[in-house]
Amino acid sequence: MLFSVPRKPFVVALSALVLTTACNTSTLDFDMRGKMGSRFDTSEAARNATANRPRPDERGIISYPSYQVAVARRGDTLGRLATRIGINPADLARFNGMQPDDPLRAGEIVALPYKVAEPAGGPIRPEGEVDITEIAGAAIDNAAATPVETSELPPVQTGAEPVRHKVERGETAYTIARLYGVSVRALADWNGLDREFTVREGQYLLIPTVRQSAAIDEANTSEPGAGSPTPTPPSAAQPLPTETPQPAATPVATPPSPDLGKEQKPKPASSARMQMPLTGTIIREYSKGRNDGIDISASAGTAVKAAAAGTVAAITADADQVPIIVIKHPDNVLTVYANVDAISVKKGQSVSRGQTIAKLRAGDASYLHFEVREGFESVDPMPYLR
Repeated sequence: MLFSVPRKPFVVALSALVLTTACNTSTLDFDMRGKMGSRFDTSEAARNATANRPRPDERGIISYPSYQVAVARRGDTLGRLATRIGINPADLARFNGMQPDDPLRAGEIVALPYKVAEPAGGPIRPEGEVDITEIAGAAIDNAAATPVETSELPPVQTGAEPVRHKVERGETAYTIARLYGVSVRALADWNGLDREFTVREGQYLLIPTVRQSAAIDEANTSEPGAGSPTPTPPSAAQPLPTETPQPAATPVATPPSPDLGKEQKPKPASSARMQMPLTGTIIREYSKGRNDGIDISASAGTAVKAAAAGTVAAITADADQVPIIVIKHPDNVLTVYANVDAISVKKGQSVSRGQTIAKLRAGDASYLHFEVREGFESVDPMPYLR
């Protein structure tokens, strides 16, 4: 039987370096209020680090092979930006669902309805597609005819072309970030959003790209769940033995009393891949997309133990400063322990199965939120614990 607990939204903001060493915090995910209950959202624990947004040219233009965007400066209006980049203000306003006199934030991204003059180095190109001979030839062709004059090669930027997302009615920065598997903070940084991460219908957003090193790590990672099949229940592997009940009139033989003087053989250790991190009652089960782990209720101060041997990848906290521990295990498996206190391990420390790593935090509802993640995806912890 599941019990309800007071609703209090949390969010865990761990960067991709949870898979290695680094971590950070983020803000509350307001889209989850009233929907997620007291469950934690730790989806960013398995996400790759995003790259920095490319630098614009002196006009504020970022040019990709398929489209261009402009980056607003402090004090810009849409019309002032249009004039600077040489585009019709009415066209720019219509394409972005704005008015020419609308103010813009410094760093805000504005999509261009058609291409303007390319930067000196040309559009941003994917890695490996930059031909230095072509660039040098273009520089020579553009140089003055005087033989003694020289010209520097134009700056060339490389990188992946990001997806350009048009905001639909009802979407928020949080739902868009979850849709593409990026952090809302990275989405805000790339698009110059305000502190409330406000977006408007019809706005174009650049979806942050993954750093090259992170993309390589992702390519070398097996698909979620690969190599860790769900154990087959014994009842499915072998049918129950046929039992022949004794007649009611036949007395049941009394088994002999055990000889307590003999040495008792120890019980075999559990064959489960992980042990329960807390002695308590499961009050909320795993539900993909709604609760990315299980919630285990117990008394405040109960020892929280490592479910399996591994290395402490991160120790962070949510927006309410509630501590969270992430442990990395073999086969690209992560375990997450949220709503803890009195942490007794350090980042980078190796821990053994069953080692106490913290205590259960006191609060309105004393429970541990526990997750298991395979690669970048949360999975039901129960097959690991049985």
